[in-house]
Amino acid sequence: MNSSIENLMYQLGQVFMIPVMAAVAVLFLYAFYALGAFFVQTWQRRRGMSAGPGYPLLVYAQANPGHTDDDLDVAAHRMMENARIATRVAPMLGLVATMIPMGPALKSLGDGNLANVSHNLTVAFSAVILALIAASITFYIVSVRRRWLAEEMAAIQSRRAVAQQVVNAAINAAPLSQGSPA
Repeated sequence: MNSSIENLMYQLGQVFMIPVMAAVAVLFLYAFYALGAFFVQTWQRRRGMSAGPGYPLLVYAQANPGHTDDDLDVAAHRMMENARIATRVAPMLGLVATMIPMGPALKSLGDGNLANVSHNLTVAFSAVILALIAASITFYIVSVRRRWLAEEMAAIQSRRAVAQQVVNAAINAAPLSQGSPA
């Protein structure tokens, strides 16, 4: 009974090797795609434009004039969501991709097949290296973008406060009517 459960768990674990490796490869490619988009956004921000594609939260605020602070917060989280997920999921999948080939490697070691041990360990360590590189790249992107979006949110709130002061000053400066119409 125990042996059949162990064999089933072993075989089930091996089924996930290809999907996990594919997911690590996709995350690795996504990290470089996100890095390219990040460099483009950095270039757009350094061109000195105060609004435009380099400032996505400002663009959102201009396109949605009735937004609240909560709307801005949700939009900012949505803008960082894919990179944040990649930052967290890549190391987990790297660990899984490391552990799956360890079973066959240990089995091969017990059988004296050192070539198979070497192959499985190479796969295991390659997967974790790619996953950690992807996580590192996306972590850097998320960290900088979080600061950028916080700066944009502060600028939007500051503009809103100035606009409210102007409206209040205009209301206070308006002459009061001295009588009612007859």
